[in-house]
Amino acid sequence: MGFDPRQWPAAGPPPRRVTTNLDALLAENEALRREVQQLRRRLELSERRPRTAPTAGWASEAHRPPPPPRVTAEQVQRWGETLAAQSGWRELRLGAEGRGLQGVIEELNQRSFHPGLSLEQRLDRLAAGLGRDLLHALGPGHPSRKRLAILAAFALYGPSAMEWLEDDPGRVVMELRRRQQQLEQPGAEGRRGRRTRSDQRRTDRPGSGASSSPLDPRLEALRVLGLQPGASRQAIKAAHRRLVKQHHPDMGGQAADFQRINDAYQLLVA
Repeated sequence: MGFDPRQWPAAGPPPRRVTTNLDALLAENEALRREVQQLRRRLELSERRPRTAPTAGWASEAHRPPPPPRVTAEQVQRWGETLAAQSGWRELRLGAEGRGLQGVIEELNQRSFHPGLSLEQRLDRLAAGLGRDLLHALGPGHPSRKRLAILAAFALYGPSAMEWLEDDPGRVVMELRRRQQQLEQPGAEGRRGRRTRSDQRRTDRPGSGASSSPLDPRLEALRVLGLQPGASRQAIKAAHRRLVKQHHPDMGGQAADFQRINDAYQLLVA
């Protein structure tokens, strides 16, 4: 319904000018425009400034607590006591010059996926911080039979050693005894220092562990599992399951091949 100025009472007040409301709206719009410009300038300045520490409630990277150790002294003590209670424990010896548990560790490390690395370095490459945490948990001091047995278990099983030590310590002792006996057989010293032609053929073919690119361990690990670069996690797991069944010592496979396959898998899924 519209307004007819002819019907406005003569004695009443004059009607309000429409331009009064328009001026107020224009003034308010100008104020909002200036406020938006100020906010934009503040945003540009904040983006140019270097980022500072997060606000309260968020821990900065520098003050973030370190991750818990992968291996603790309590675990090492429990593993040592459990191993010492297994059948055949007394037959394990410390060893020297390639004999006993010390020789087992050296042999396993030489035949591992990364023969040029120390055991600590190899474990750290397979699972970040594992080798460092393991040696820290073992503590300083002279090697003991328990200490060397735990180190030999990690040299044999890699990161999976924690599961073996917890679930089947008797099997660990039995396998370490078998390795020790192999080193004590006549001619074992010479066999460790050379490779037969069959060994060379087996380890030099694609997917067997030899690598023409030692600087790229992931490519080497993929070759060990017979996979191409870019293989999915599901493909890696499937190849690992297939090769483990094929090369497991209980199924007539070579222990060195079995260990190399496990090391490659641990590197790729870590």
